[in-house]
Amino acid sequence: MSSTHAVSIGDTPFAVHTRGSGIPVLLLHAFPLDHGMWEAQESLAESVRLIVPDQRGFGSTPGRPPIASIAAMADDAVAVLDALHVAEPAFVGGVSMGGYVAQHIAARHPDRVRGLILCDTKLDADTPEARAGRVGLAAKVGRRGAGILAETMLGTLLAQSDEARAQSRRAAIEELLRQTIHRQPVATIQAALAAMGGRPDMTDTMRSLAIPTLLIVGEEDTFTPPAIMQRMEAIFPDARLLIVPHAGHLVPLEAPAVFNAAVLEFLHAVVGRGAVAAPSR
Repeated sequence: MSSTHAVSIGDTPFAVHTRGSGIPVLLLHAFPLDHGMWEAQESLAESVRLIVPDQRGFGSTPGRPPIASIAAMADDAVAVLDALHVAEPAFVGGVSMGGYVAQHIAARHPDRVRGLILCDTKLDADTPEARAGRVGLAAKVGRRGAGILAETMLGTLLAQSDEARAQSRRAAIEELLRQTIHRQPVATIQAALAAMGGRPDMTDTMRSLAIPTLLIVGEEDTFTPPAIMQRMEAIFPDARLLIVPHAGHLVPLEAPAVFNAAVLEFLHAVVGRGAVAAPSR
């Protein structure tokens, strides 16, 4: 991202990376990553104003005070928009944990959202078993450090088919994930796991949401498989679903051209082509 801002939300200076102009598009990263996962979306800034924060405790944003809940993370994101003087409703996108945050922004601040982009995420609350798994993982990270996440998650975050593994960018993506996960603070990882485990079911809330929504999922996503997001498509009043071949749980990294084209087409459908600058060729 070409411009980095430090904006104060309470006592926390948030690192926010921005580029471009026009319609604001807020992108929220997955767990346990930071703004760097959105590097392949920089070309969208030829058409819109990208706003990409490091969420509380991740990347260059300190975790003081720590993450309290997904709802609090949503309020953080809206406060970032306020600090950047973004008055018009934004398109809000998020992957996995970022998708949970985006849902809460839409629920808590619907007037700030012109459209939702939910990628590789879900509406359901954790089952007791999933919640216990997060508690166990948090304890393991406390004992062994953030590197244990890279060991345990790299094999499941990305698609594993022969076609996916043969992609030319695969090694670079794996290295980016490894480095990004390793540099996240243990306390932030633990706080985020607790927040995700404690999040409420959003099904009924999203069922009444009158906001255009784009749903994107990797065909090989094992965390939130296509069937989960197909059920989501039926819940939202105004949603469309894209299933991306040879992609896993991180479509913006694994299939950036497909993701970027889908986002632009969604913006065109919601606001009209004349309101979105045409990307250079």
